Amino acid sequence: MCLSIPSKILEIDQFNNALVDTLGVKRKVNLDLIGEPLKQGDFVLIHVGVAMEKIDEEAALLSIKTYQEIVDKMQNGEIETHEGDMGLNELYR
Repeated sequence: MCLSIPSKILEIDQFNNALVDTLGVKRKVNLDLIGEPLKQGDFVLIHVGVAMEKIDEEAALLSIKTYQEIVDKMQNGEIETHEGDMGLNELYR
């Protein structure tokens, strides 16, 4: 399973690569698989360094808020880091 956190495009270069921000982490990704024009400020979903889909800003911000709530609860000890793994950690030990 793959979770993709919405990433905000900060800049796009002449080779159709973008610098994006994913929860404060900046990285370069390729935009070639997106069939529509993209611009600074757009949100995309990424898989292994390639933007796979443009995502609506409202949906992106809601998703980011949800991820941040999960991180906050993990940092506060309200959620254990292994919760929600559906027993997969035990299966693959």
